[in-house]
Amino acid sequence: MITGTLPTLKRSEAKDLIQNAGGKVTSAVSTKTDYLVVGEDAGSKLEKAKELGITQLTESQFLELL
Repeated sequence: MITGTLPTLKRSEAKDLIQNAGGKVTSAVSTKTDYLVVGEDAGSKLEKAKELGITQLTESQFLELL
């Protein structure tokens, strides 16, 4: 799951990287969400992730994880 504007990646590029690594990109945060990649101007998805205790990653942390 991705929210906000990422510094160097387009959202479609990040989505492709996640899927190529075997992950799934969803449109809503839920208890089944493992990670949220957070960019600038993140909105309600970030708040929901915080409420659910979901791990939030910056773009650089996301790229390291891959």
